[in-house]
Amino acid sequence: MRTSDIETAVGVLRAGGLVALPTETVYGLGANAEDAAAVARIFQVKGRPPSHPLIVHIGGAEQLDDWVEEVPATARLLARHFWPGPLTLVLRRGHRVPLEATGGLETVAVRVPDHPVALALLSAFGGGVTAPSANRFGAVSPTTADDVRAELGDAVDFVLDGGPCEVGVESTIVDVTGDTPAVLRPGGVTREDLEAVLGHPLAVPATSSVRVPGQHPSHYAPRAHVVLVEPGKVVAEAERAQELGHRVGVLLPPAGAGVPVKAHTVLEVPGSMSAYARGLYGFLRELDQRGCDLIVASLPEERGLGLAIANRLRRAAGPRPS
Repeated sequence: MRTSDIETAVGVLRAGGLVALPTETVYGLGANAEDAAAVARIFQVKGRPPSHPLIVHIGGAEQLDDWVEEVPATARLLARHFWPGPLTLVLRRGHRVPLEATGGLETVAVRVPDHPVALALLSAFGGGVTAPSANRFGAVSPTTADDVRAELGDAVDFVLDGGPCEVGVESTIVDVTGDTPAVLRPGGVTREDLEAVLGHPLAVPATSSVRVPGQHPSHYAPRAHVVLVEPGKVVAEAERAQELGHRVGVLLPPAGAGVPVKAHTVLEVPGSMSAYARGLYGFLRELDQRGCDLIVASLPEERGLGLAIANRLRRAAGPRPS
C-alpha cells in the first residue's frame, strides 16, 4: 500500500466522500463518522434502512472515551484483550457520534480493526470512520477489493486495496451497556475466547432490544436461494433439486469430501473453521458467478468460529424481501 493511497483516502473522507477500506473481517464502506451527510450517503449507496446502525472504527483503545459516554470496566477489559481485532463493543453514544450513524439510537457500536491499511488510514485521518460492509444491503459481504468494485462500482469514491481479508466474517458484537454482557452477533472473536477473559458464560440471545448490524432476517445472501439441510442429507437434497431443473451449487461438508455429486457446481468446505470463515463469502459469490440458482449447504458445529459461520448461513437462507 502506497503512502499516496492513504493520503488520497484521507482527502476523500475529509471532503465528505466514501472510501472502501480493508479490515481483517470484510471490506468496509467508510465515511467520516462525524459528518452526518457523508454517513447518510453510506445508507443511500448501500440501500440500507436508516434505522440500521453502523460501526464506528477508531485507531486505538485509548480513543474509546472520545466516542462514548462512559466505558464500563467490562468494556475496558475486552478492549484490552481483543483490540485491535474483530470485536465490536456496544456502548452509550458520545456527543461526537451523530444519530445518523446509530440509526437514531443512544448506543453506538465501536471497534479497532486489526489491519495495517485500516489502522494507517485511521491514524492519518485522525478521527472515526463509520464503515459497514462495502456491498448492497443484505448481499454477500466483500472480502477483496475486486468484490467491492464489482458490487458498488463508481458509487465508491476511492478503494483502498489491502488484499484478501484474513478473518472473512464480520466482527463479534457484544453489548456492554447493561450489567451482563451479551453477544448480539457472533463473529471473528469466538464466544469461548470471550468467556475465557470474562470468567463466566456469555449469552447469545436469538433476539435483542438493542439494534446492531447484521440482525436482518435475510442478510449475507447471494442471488441464489440457499437451502440448509443436515450434513448427511446435502448430497441427496442437491441431486433432487438438480433433477427438478435447478442449477444447484453445493457447499459439500468435510464428511462428504470426494463424494461425487450430480449438481451444477460443487465446492468442498474446508475442515478448518478458520479456513471456512475466510472462504465463506467467496464460495457464495463463486456459486452466483457460476450461474447457480439454488445452493444446498449444512451448518457446521456451532462452537468456535462455527457459531459465526452458522449465523451467516442461516441469514443467507432467510426469507427474502418480496
